[in-house]
Formats: sequence, structure tokens, C-alpha cells
Amino acid sequence: MDEMEGNRRAPVLYLVLPCYNEEQVLPLTIPVVKRTLAAMIADGTIGAASRAVFVDDGSRDRTWELIAAARAEDALVGGIRLSRNCGHQNALLAGMMTVKEVADAVVTMDADLQDDIEAIRAMVAHYREGCDVVYGVRGSRQTDSAFKRETAQLYYRFLAWLGADIVYNHADFRLLSRTALAALSEFTEVNLFLRGLVPMLGYRHATVSYDRKERAAGETKYPLKKMLLFAWEGITSLSTRPLRCITLLGMLVLFVSILMMLWSVWRYYEGETIVGWTSVIVSIWFLGGIVTSAIGIVGEYIGKVYLESKRRPRYLIADVRIAKVATKGGHARA
Repeated sequence: MDEMEGNRRAPVLYLVLPCYNEEQVLPLTIPVVKRTLAAMIADGTIGAASRAVFVDDGSRDRTWELIAAARAEDALVGGIRLSRNCGHQNALLAGMMTVKEVADAVVTMDADLQDDIEAIRAMVAHYREGCDVVYGVRGSRQTDSAFKRETAQLYYRFLAWLGADIVYNHADFRLLSRTALAALSEFTEVNLFLRGLVPMLGYRHATVSYDRKERAAGETKYPLKKMLLFAWEGITSLSTRPLRCITLLGMLVLFVSILMMLWSVWRYYEGETIVGWTSVIVSIWFLGGIVTSAIGIVGEYIGKVYLESKRRPRYLIADVRIAKVATKGGHARA
């Protein structure tokens, strides 16, 4: 199935929606997704073989039960169950890599209905114009708290300062063509941060602006602690500048130490060589804090090298229930 041919006709589109303990929101999400896909198929925006695939990321509630029931009821819905909780980014990757051979394009979005599903039409339009990547960019963050809104914008600016090529106000709501998916499959790192990897593909891209909505039901899966860990993952996955900052800080401390040495020698010849307790204690704590922080940052990067060297699988699939799709590690069921 040639991609240029897919651009001329109605493309086969797969939606990939990662789910973790989403039994409260799925009864709302599944009908909306089915209704949207059916309408887009009916008006010729996408092909009749298009599907929505919900990826159960090791949920501990009835998430997989609801996905399996929806699949049994309607072929428009498919499901992938991971053997354990592998994380949001790996769940996205599992869905995309499972369907990349049968889809002309894949759209990833969260299952909580905060992403505007109607924006998919504009994404498909850009795809048919020749774009391999289409980013969903938040035009407004009014549904976020003031703290989350300000820290998120600060984070994007900080990543840009670190040299990361990242799309401002973009999360994981995006369209990738088959060409882009094939290129993404070449990235084999374990420390996965898709928001930074996708811009590295370099293909023709476009953006679609949308207003993010309130979560339809259930609780957020990204509390403050998890958000901070995810932010740190992005920083250390995309940039080595923190290591360079340590080097610069070390040079600065060395320069200050030389000045202090010269000052001490001058005081010695002046006959005033009494050492103050405060200056000694402050110096010890200051240098100790710098050394400890530096060791911690270096340790983070060493830990990533350790994980990458193991070459462990990023996810394991326990079950697949998608019409006409088979995958290693899973069982295809029509």
C-alpha cells in the first residue's frame, strides 16, 4: 500500500489511546471515538478500514474488560493489553508500532477527552497535503491551574534553552504518517520521550491549534510528583547541557578559589591571618553542595547509560484484539 496512493484516496487512520486505570472515563470516551470515526468514514475523510485502538498499560481496574467488550461489540474499536505497566510513552509506542504496517497514518491522543477529537479532521487534511507529522498545539490552557500553566510554559522555555527541539505547548496529540512511523521505529532508546524524538524526524510538518478541555471523568494520572519526574526525563533524554553546566560551575568555583587564595596571601602579608569560623563553614557547605549536586546529575546520566546497555524490551504485549492485525507477543482476534 503506497503512501502517495493513501494521500490521494481516503487514508486508513488509526487512533491510539493509552489507558491506565480509566474505567471511569472509558464509557464516555468509547462512544465519542466511535461516533467521530464513523462520521469521518461516512463523509470520506478517512477509509473504512480505520480503527481506534485503546492500549491498556497494565491497569488494575476494569479498563481491559471495557475495551474487550467494546471490541466484541464493534469492529471500529480495538485493544492492546500490555503485560504490565510500562508507562505512558511506551504505551503510545506499543500502539503505534503494532498498527504501523496497516495504517496510512496514526493519531495518538489521551483517553480522557481533554484533547479535541474534532481537530483530527484538520490533521488529516494536512496529511493529505503532504505532511508526515501534524502536531496538536494547545491554543489555550485555561483548564489548567495557574501553577500548572506557568510551570509548563517555563518548562518548554527551559528545554529550548537546553537546545532541545521541541514544539511549544504540544503534548502527545499528534498525527504521524507511515513514513514517520517507520523512521520512529529506528529510535531504539529505552529512555523514551516522544515529544522530543518526533521533531528529530525532520519530515514536513504542520500544527493544528485546539483548546484543551476539562477531564471528562476520573483522576489525572500525572500528579505533581509524576509530572516532575517526566519533566526531568525529558531534560536528561534530550540534552547534555546540564553536564556542561557542571563544568562551567566548577570553573567558576575554581576562579573564586583563586581569588580567595590571592586575598589570603595579601592578608598574610598585612599581618591579619585570623581565620573566621563563619567563612570556613560557609565554604565547606557551599563546595559540598556543589559536589553532591554534580555527582547526582552525573549519576542520572550514568543510570541512563546503564539502562540503555541492558537493551531490555520497552514493552511486552499480552493480548491484541484488532481486526486484521497480528503482532509478535500478542494474539490477533477478529
